[in-house]
Formats: sequence, structure tokens, C-alpha cells
Amino acid sequence: MSDSLLSVFVSNWPLRRLLVFVARFGSSRLVLLPVLLLVLVASATSVQAQILDDSTKNIYGARTTRIIREEDVLRDRTEGRIIDTTLTNFPSARNWYHDSTFHQDLGHVGTAARPLLWRTNTQLGTRLGRNVFDRYARDPATIPYYDTKSPYTFFRFIQGAYGEQVFELSYTRSINKNASVGLAYERFAANQLYATNSRTGLVEHTNFLFFARFQSTDGRYHALFNYNNVRHRSVEQGGIQPQPERQNGPVTIPADTVPEQLFGYGDEAPRLFQATNIEHRDGLRFVQTYRLLGRGLTAYHIVDWRRQMNRFQDIFGLIGNNPSGTDDINFFPVVLLSRTATDDRAELQQVENTVGVLGRSETVTYRLYGRLRSASLTTRRRVGEPGITVPPEVERYGLLSDTKDGNAFVGGTADFRYKIFAIETAGEYAFPGEYWARGLARLGPLTGEVLSTSYSPTLTQQRFSGNHYRWGKNFDPLKSTYGADLGLDNTQVNQLTVRLDQTLGKHRFEASAALINITNLVYYDEFAEPVQSNQPRQLLTASVRHRFNVGNLFFDNQVHVTRGGKENEIRIPDLITNSKIYYQGYLFKKALFGQIGAEVYYQSSWKPYDYNPDTQQFYLQNSFTAGNFAVADAFVTGDIRTVAVFLKMAYINQGLLRDGYFVTPYYTSLPRRFELGIRWQFFD
Repeated sequence: MSDSLLSVFVSNWPLRRLLVFVARFGSSRLVLLPVLLLVLVASATSVQAQILDDSTKNIYGARTTRIIREEDVLRDRTEGRIIDTTLTNFPSARNWYHDSTFHQDLGHVGTAARPLLWRTNTQLGTRLGRNVFDRYARDPATIPYYDTKSPYTFFRFIQGAYGEQVFELSYTRSINKNASVGLAYERFAANQLYATNSRTGLVEHTNFLFFARFQSTDGRYHALFNYNNVRHRSVEQGGIQPQPERQNGPVTIPADTVPEQLFGYGDEAPRLFQATNIEHRDGLRFVQTYRLLGRGLTAYHIVDWRRQMNRFQDIFGLIGNNPSGTDDINFFPVVLLSRTATDDRAELQQVENTVGVLGRSETVTYRLYGRLRSASLTTRRRVGEPGITVPPEVERYGLLSDTKDGNAFVGGTADFRYKIFAIETAGEYAFPGEYWARGLARLGPLTGEVLSTSYSPTLTQQRFSGNHYRWGKNFDPLKSTYGADLGLDNTQVNQLTVRLDQTLGKHRFEASAALINITNLVYYDEFAEPVQSNQPRQLLTASVRHRFNVGNLFFDNQVHVTRGGKENEIRIPDLITNSKIYYQGYLFKKALFGQIGAEVYYQSSWKPYDYNPDTQQFYLQNSFTAGNFAVADAFVTGDIRTVAVFLKMAYINQGLLRDGYFVTPYYTSLPRRFELGIRWQFFD
């Protein structure tokens, strides 16, 4: 260890304590490596940002550490915003991820997930269409950058009784008043629920992030850079396998005939024993802006490179590993290429270059841009017995050719604001015929918005060739050859939304209603294959959120209602509610700020999407109905200066009316459990 590194390690007590913590409790050496890298960054910049004496330490805190995002820079607003130190959402599990909206998943941390409520797509052009792990991955375009007066360290650790674990550590510091660098590392993990050994791993997710920010002394030039690396591995269990009548010594155990008999958790057997999904994501993003004529005209340029690789693997014939005596091969509808194993891979690489201008005044903000995207898709499959992985040009195996594609885009935004009145417009066109356009008018607390979009199907929807599924244009089963794609048309969505956002004293009201018309929707049918609807569909949605307090007692209630979500192509629960009540206040002469309360989530009965691990897609099914359910959590949180902790008993109402609930066909959610978390922020 060099003298500079040793001096920083000795003097920087937050990093020293975190390193000791991770060395003791980190479940993988991969956790330790990013911590060491954080110390290296600290040593490299120690001269410029070292705190010199104890008297200055109290100066630095949340108000001297500000977050700047890419969207702020592209609006020429670089003053930043104060970091969030509140306790309110800390115990809630859906706020542990990078997408905190309501999702349907497979019942555990890090498993495949999809948005539960309708989202209108505005992503145009070439897209892979493998999105079930999006919830856990950082978006390179939205990561935070920092303007710090002192080194800033963020640490978060959450642990649950069923192996659910969240670990996050980030460190950033300013090199000088115009530049800062930082590193971040996070890990999500979970253990298998349907297993006799509760320590058997289910999910392993790691994410390493390096980011840097620079601005010129005169403030005319700004640059942002980040490198993002995501590795996600998920064991696919296929849900619970209902068991036939069986003997356990002299005792005869009856057959499982209804889903309500499948809440044995660790006593249940899964349908898959050897299957795994692996997803790798890598990305480099560089943004730079230069002010040409004051704030009225700024030029900007964005370079974005991304790589996503998805790989599904399964091994057949290992019946001895399955207590039920069945083979994983029986899970799939057909075997096309190999009866030894499945190894289906797809990798998409793309590069985007965006060039544009932007500007703003007190009342007007605008941005105009053009973007070029170059993309290439590579697929590989395991073929034969015992099997080899072959390149896609081997046409006699029916494999798709590697494809290269490109898109050209033009787009922009224009906003006008005056006192309580505002008009906002935005849109993008992708050649030769995709677009989205949004118009919004706001008057005080009322907002009206119109959104129209037309987008092409994803690459996965257009063509797929694997060991168990094949589709594509003009598929000839005798020759096992494919044309370019499935020949699907663009999907069109037109949406009208009205919103209200009003604060009256201690009451905050947020409400919205939307009418959504959908034409040519592409979805995955009961055979888990893509089809296009020939019937226009209509959704009517309404959402209300009400937050208020009576003294130190706080209430937060939200309701989401959907009509039209039980059609053949679309499945959305009719009713979703989430209510939270908590009491907060100070203790011990204001040394401790705490909250104690409960949160209840309710979801109405519906036919949830099933999940296909081979294609990583959720698809329609009509044979399984998930009953309505409510989940109640009780929690206690506390905050002492920069340290926040929570203790939570999740699903405390298990056993009242029912012993569990299903989130996806034959996938139960977690039973009653204890969870704890700690969040530590260091500003020196």
C-alpha cells in the first residue's frame, strides 16, 4: 500500500469502517473489490479535497452536497438539488430498486418483473425487447452526478430472513471546484424459496459504476461521463410443481388439486432444477454542452454505447437432482435442436450519436436534435447431441442470421411558462415511420396532456429461434429457414390524460384520469409466441393519492383503478391500493428522529401473465386466477444524524384468511419475515 493510500485510509474513518464491515459480512469477494477502488479514488484526490481540521467538519452535510443529472445539464440548469435524506420510503421494498413503480414479479428480490400498470411506450427504432430485469439496472441517462464541498460516501445494506439482500456503496469527491469523480457498487441477492436448503442461491445481481463531471471555470462548457457494468444471474425454478398423491412413511399425503395447497414454501418442489438466465449489460455515455450565445443557444453532443447479452441455459437428463423424478425437458412444449441441453443466446450492441442545440429564457425553453443509431444483433444456439454451440449462419439448423440495423431520429422539445400557466411540447420521429408526440397545458393545479405514438415491434417479437421456440416471417418447417421477420405492423397508442395536483394546508391531493386507445398491439399469446391484435382496445385508468397529517400522525393513501384490463390482449388488475400510516417525532432531546407505522398493499383478483424463462417474456394465460390479497407490513425507522435504520415485519397478516398469495401463476410471494436495513451517509 502506497503512503498516500495508507494516509487516506487511516484518516478517512468512514471508508475504514465500511471496509471492515464488508470484510466481515460481505458474502462475496466481489463486494470487497469496489470498496478498494473507492479508497484508490480517495487517495488520488486527497490533496484537493482533504478536510484540514475538526472545526470545518460541521460545515458539510446534505445541504452542501448537491445532485446534478443529465436532464438538468440539457436544460442548462446546473445548480443541482439537495440529496434525499428522508425516512419515509426507506422500508418499502419497491423503493429498493431503480424503478419504484408497481410490478408483477416472480415473488422474490431480483426475479423477472414487468410493470403492473399500463405504460405507453416511447422507445423507437431497434430494440432487443428483453426487459424483465430492467427494474434492477441503472439507466446511464439518469444516474446522479455530484457537486460536493467535501467527500461524500453513501452506504446502504438491507437483509431479510429469506436471503433477500440489498447492498450499495458509493463514493464521490470533487477534484476541484469544477470537477468531481465517483464510484458506485451495488448488489441484489436472494435465496431459493422452493428448496430444502434455504441458503441455495436464487439471484445474484452486481452493478459497478464509474462517473465523472466537469465544467469550465466560466460555466460555458459542461461534460458528463459514466461507465456502467451490470451482471445479473437468476436461477429459473418455473414455479411450483403440484404433487400427486404420495407416501411419506406410513402417511399418505393427498395430491395437490388446488393452488391454495401450494403454500408450503420450502416444502414445495419447483418445476425446473437446472435452468438459469444470465444478463450482461455494459454502457459508456459521454455528454458535453457548450454555451454559444449566453443561455439562449447551447450546442450539445451525446455519445452512447450499450451492450446487452441474454443467455438461457438448461441441462436435461439429470433426474436424480429432482425429487419428483422428472426431467427439466418436460417443462417445455417442444425440443427442436438438442435433447442434451438448451443454450439460447442473444446479444445486441448499439452506438448512438446525438447532436443538437438547446436554450432557455425566463419563459421559454427549447431543444432540437438529430440522432443516428447503429445496432447489431448476434444469436447463438446449442445444437445436436451432446451438443455444440454453432454460429447463426448454419441455416440447416434454422438459426437466424446475425443482423445489423440502423435508425435516424429527429426530435425536440419546446416549453413556455408564465406564472401559473405553462405549455409543453415534445416529440421524436424515427425514419421511416415511427414517432411519438406529446402536448401538455397546465393552469395552476390542473394539467391536460395528449400523447400519440407509433412504434415498431422489438427484435425478439419479430424473430426468434431457439431450442424450444421459433418464429419469423415465412417460416418453412421442412427447410427450417426464416425470412427477415414476422411481418408485424407498428403499434399505435393515443392517450388523453387529465391531472390535478393541489396542496391545501396539510393536505396534498394528486389525481389523474386517462383514456387510452391502442391499435395493433403486439403481445405474447397463450403459446408464449408474439401475435398482433386485430381489434382496437381501450383502457380507462384513474389514480388518486392523498397525503395529510394530524399532528405527528401521517397518512399516505393511493388508489389505482383500471377498466379494460381483462381483455384477451391486456391484463391489469382492476384495483390496486397502497396505504401507509405512521407516527413520527423526536426522542432523547432531539438526538433521535423516528417513525413507527404500517403499510398495507391490496390487489384485486385477476389472471396474471405467466412467465417464459427461455425467451424472458411474460405471456397471456387463461387457466390460473390469482385471488385478491392484502399484505400488511409493520415497521420502525430511526435517524441519528447521518445514520438511518429500519426494522420491519413483512406480511404480518399471513394466516388471516389465507396462508399466502400468488403474484404469477404457481409463483408465491414471500411468507412472513423479518427485514432490517441501515443507510449511512458520510459528508467528510
